[in-house]
Amino acid sequence: MNELRLAPFQGITDVVYRNVFRKHFGGIDKFYTPFFTGIQKDNSKSLRGEEIDPAHNDLNRVVPQILSNHAEEIIRFANQCKSFGYKEFNLNMGCPFPRVANKTRGCGLMAEPERTTAMLKEVFEHIEGIDFSIKCRLGYYNEDEILSYIDTFNTLPFNEIILHPRIGKQMYTGEASLERFSELLPLINKTLVYNGDIFDVEKFKRVQSVTQERPVALGRGLLTNPFLAEEIKGIARNTNEKKARLHNFVVDLYVERLRHAGGSPKIIGSMKELWKYMMNIFDDPQNVWRKVKKVNHLDEYEESVELIFNEHNLL
Repeated sequence: MNELRLAPFQGITDVVYRNVFRKHFGGIDKFYTPFFTGIQKDNSKSLRGEEIDPAHNDLNRVVPQILSNHAEEIIRFANQCKSFGYKEFNLNMGCPFPRVANKTRGCGLMAEPERTTAMLKEVFEHIEGIDFSIKCRLGYYNEDEILSYIDTFNTLPFNEIILHPRIGKQMYTGEASLERFSELLPLINKTLVYNGDIFDVEKFKRVQSVTQERPVALGRGLLTNPFLAEEIKGIARNTNEKKARLHNFVVDLYVERLRHAGGSPKIIGSMKELWKYMMNIFDDPQNVWRKVKKVNHLDEYEESVELIFNEHNLL
């Protein structure tokens, strides 16, 4: 059976989400943190919180991710992750948002193969004892940009390459190209992990027909339907309990976020980000979204959630 991973989402899949998810749902074998930035010195402030603290993360199942275009910063991050006991770290070469890519970070690195390859070689010259993986797209401007990286991927000792087969300029429009992924499989001698547009078991089976037993990363599909990994793996659950389980998850996540934020209503923002996806598991998603999109106070949010679960059914 394919190993399933949860791709990272900035502002949503933080340490609170990951731990609450594991409490309520099964099926995910590996989690990636949202990206870290600003690693300007050893023991940087950004590496001193719960998001990467070994006391709050399963070191065998969590992979810290960095967004950077500087070898020194990536090396520093790798060494810190290793000192914490992590087995692997990941470089984000896939973030498509212009504010990131225009600074030659994230997917913007795909358009600079010479500079990026030199950076990656320097990183490998200075790290040991920790696996190094990459999450990327086909390119930023066009899907042939990845071809300039084939030799780099094959020569440098990455443990795996996670590929979302879109270009950065697409953002999330159109479709992830399973055909293009299939064409690249025989060209890359590392484990190539598929990521993109898996929203149901049927789509997973189409992906699996190409990937065979290789790992698969789930993204928006799992945020929409937290049961997806269980459904893919055939984990037996009482379907009559799904609504109650989802309700318990949503409430538990809210309570934990609130506790971590010292009771601040700012956590409503992160809950709304999740609801943008999760509304689609309900029978009337737009009506569900209307119930939460304008709330600004904790009591309003709590009331809206109860209304959603009282008035709407899961698909």
